[in-house]
Amino acid sequence: MHSSINETKSVGLSADAAGAGRATDFRQARRRERRYGYLLSFPALLGLFMFLVLPFLMAVGMSFTDQRLLSPNAAEWVGLRNYERLLSVDWLVQEAERSDLGEVVRDAGGEPEFPSLRTVLRGDPAYREYREFTSWQWGEKRYVLLAKDPRFIQSFLNTLLFVMLVVPLQCGLALGLALLINRQLRGISVFRAIFFSPVVTSIVVVSIVWTFLYHRDVGVLNHYLQALTFGLVGPIDWLGDSDWAMPSIVIMSAWQACGVQMLIFLAGLQGISQDLYEAAELDGAGRWSQFWHITLPGLRNTMVFVILSTTVQAFGLFTQVDVMTGGGPQGSTSTVMFHAVAKGFREQDIAYGSAISVVFFLVILLIALLQKKFFDAREAK
Repeated sequence: MHSSINETKSVGLSADAAGAGRATDFRQARRRERRYGYLLSFPALLGLFMFLVLPFLMAVGMSFTDQRLLSPNAAEWVGLRNYERLLSVDWLVQEAERSDLGEVVRDAGGEPEFPSLRTVLRGDPAYREYREFTSWQWGEKRYVLLAKDPRFIQSFLNTLLFVMLVVPLQCGLALGLALLINRQLRGISVFRAIFFSPVVTSIVVVSIVWTFLYHRDVGVLNHYLQALTFGLVGPIDWLGDSDWAMPSIVIMSAWQACGVQMLIFLAGLQGISQDLYEAAELDGAGRWSQFWHITLPGLRNTMVFVILSTTVQAFGLFTQVDVMTGGGPQGSTSTVMFHAVAKGFREQDIAYGSAISVVFFLVILLIALLQKKFFDAREAK
């Protein structure tokens, strides 16, 4: 009796010891895997720190100084002066000029005349560093929106406009191409390579080529437009007209970069089970019904990733503007990145350019977080 109890205890102890040994081996294996993971990721993390994190921290530090790019003078601490210059806005209400009799002075067109804004700004110390961003007239008063850096506000609005136009266009074009090439046809790989080829082509080269295509007098696009409309439309100054310059860059950018999103959508389409489509066909569902009830729900996570990544990428618009328009005409295509580079390197005010970059990074981060929160909330429903 006692011997059997002892044997049972010894067996239990042996099992416990074996289990403890396996748990120890498992923990040691996990530690080894973790060390190997850190070791393998160290080069990438080092590059990320050296070329992304460290430059951003340096930019944050320089934004609080008056550092010039090429200056023999040592940088001095100026605190929030660069940010105050960047973000300061104000408004001014001007009364119409009146004659000695108290009547409103009007121009030849019958519109009220107002005092010279430049004289008003220079005469008031509170407005001396401000410049006009925009103005509008209401009755006998003119309302003027002022900013210390009106080009930054205009560049930020232009960037938002570009993002709102290019993201749906580029994602929609990418999804359409993915649906087109997601077929088991002979030679389909050739079409995939053709659609993806603009991505691997230098964006500078693509911008130069499209600049010639958009040319007002010798551009192919205007020749086709006039031929198709029998001369009723055109020629259009695509890059020289402030109304057409930004849409022109949007079209070129969406065409050039949609190949990446196309491949991502293609991978998502190939991950949807074909059994669902076969069952839908048996139930009598048409192509549009299958797309709406099977394809789109199956691509939900893929679409979230594509929209987020495309949005962040679109905010960094610079090369196309630099090559094709130089920020013109009249600043209609100037973006925040273009403005930051112009201030930091061309005007050599690297401290102010750093302040622009820091503010812009925080704005992009906030927008990306809001987008993610929005899609997560829709996913939870």
